Amino acid sequence: MYFVAAHCWQKNEDKTAKTIAEAMDILIYEARQKISDGGPAVLTSFADQNQANELATRLTQGGIPALVIDPVATRSKRPFLVSRFVIEEQTLQLKSADGADCDIPFDTIELLLGATYNFEIKEGTITVSDRKFSLGKTLLAGGVPMTKKVQSEKSVMLLERDETLWLYRKEEAPFIFNRVALNYDGLADALHLTRNLNFIHLKNRLRQLAPQAICDDRLLKRSRLIRLLGSTLNPDVDLDLACEILARSLRPEPVPTSGNS
Repeated sequence: MYFVAAHCWQKNEDKTAKTIAEAMDILIYEARQKISDGGPAVLTSFADQNQANELATRLTQGGIPALVIDPVATRSKRPFLVSRFVIEEQTLQLKSADGADCDIPFDTIELLLGATYNFEIKEGTITVSDRKFSLGKTLLAGGVPMTKKVQSEKSVMLLERDETLWLYRKEEAPFIFNRVALNYDGLADALHLTRNLNFIHLKNRLRQLAPQAICDDRLLKRSRLIRLLGSTLNPDVDLDLACEILARSLRPEPVPTSGNS
C-alpha cells in the first residue's frame, strides 16, 4: 500500500480543497475535511505505486506539494532506539537498547520532532454504574415501575501514553528517545529528580546545541496525529509513518543542479 500526503500548500483552504477534489475526483466537502488541520495530511492510499505517483504529480503541479509514502521502505530502515546518552561539547554520544554506539555531531542534526506515543497496554478495572428494575421499590410505590442504582467492576484494557523525541539526520533512520525508557545518568551534574524534568532538559539542550535543527511538537497532540494520518492509518500503531511524513514535509526541497559546468 502506498499513501499520498499533501503538505505546505500556499493557497487558501477553499482553493486547496477544490484542487484536491478535482485531482482525486471527490466532493469539495470531503477534500476540505482532509485538510482541516493545516497539514501535512494523508489524503488516500493505493495498492499500485504508479497511481500514487500520478496523484502526487497532479497535486504538485496544482500547487499542492505531495509525498508518496511507502510503509515497507520506511520501516526497512530500523530506527536507533536510544537507551543512554552523553552530551559532549561537539557531539551527542548514544547507546542503543541492543548495545550499539553512535556519535552525532550537533551540526548534522536536521530535525527534532516531539510526539506522543503508546508505550504500554495493561488490564485494569473501572466502576460501572447502572440502573435496574427493583421489585421491592415497585411494590412500595403501588405498582409504579421503580429502579435502583447498581455498581459493578468491569475489566478493561488501559492504554498509557508518553512523550518521545525523534531526531533526524540526512538520509538516515531516526534516533528515538522515549522519555520513560531513557537512562539519564549522562546528564551528570545537570541530573534532575524526575524523568520529566530530565527529558525537558535534554530537549532544551539539543535545541541549544543544534540551532539549525527544525523543531516541531505538533504530534504531541493526539488530535493532530489523527488528522495527519486520516482514516486510512491507525494513530496507535502508525506513529512512525506520521513522523516520516512530517519529517519529509519539513525538509527543504533539494535545489536542482544545473547541467552546465
